[in-house]
Amino acid sequence: MTVLYEDNHIIAVNKSSSEIVQGDKTGDQPLSETIKLYLKEKYNKPGDVFLGVVHRLDRPVSGVVLFAKTSKALTRLNEMFRTQEIKKTYWAIVKEKPEQPEGRLEHYLTRNEKQNKSMAYDKPRSDAKKAALSYRMIAQSDTYYLLEVQLETGRHHQIRCQLAKMGCPIKGDLKYGFPRSNPNGGISLHARSVEFIHPVSKEFIQLTAPLPTDDKLWQAMERIAK
Repeated sequence: MTVLYEDNHIIAVNKSSSEIVQGDKTGDQPLSETIKLYLKEKYNKPGDVFLGVVHRLDRPVSGVVLFAKTSKALTRLNEMFRTQEIKKTYWAIVKEKPEQPEGRLEHYLTRNEKQNKSMAYDKPRSDAKKAALSYRMIAQSDTYYLLEVQLETGRHHQIRCQLAKMGCPIKGDLKYGFPRSNPNGGISLHARSVEFIHPVSKEFIQLTAPLPTDDKLWQAMERIAK
């Protein structure tokens, strides 16, 4: 576990593509419990350790995740996510070149709980939620393209679903149409950075999560993007 930032109220870590943020039916130890153990040991805390989960990343996605260490921070961060005061930037590697080098995608997403999958539609539906994001191509190799994505809404599998709808499924994402899995079992989607005003101190915080080291393509794309 790599800690990107920590103070009395919040902690941010760089999640790997194999970790789950909260417990699920697999029974695997979630990142939230790993952090609780870390805090308990670091500060020699007796009893239970408070840790609030304010947002999640899909299991196969890597990158920065914020947690609250106090109830005050949890309440305020929840509100900040709800009102979109926290800017989240993602990097995604795709094999198909977008028709436009940058743009805005707006769809209406439905969720299939049984398949744990979302479907994107161009027009409103009674059972769908509006989803919007903007993207721009920031690097390309001989066979892949690196997109930087800014989320406007936070829907289930939103980036994965909307990029696939555009004809650009994320590398390794079998669920949304990429033909092959990645060797590490993850997908090439990384929560690159977050920017926000600290919920208690009110200082500006900008955190960047280093790219996965178990995939050389990420490192190559980062060099090109610079």
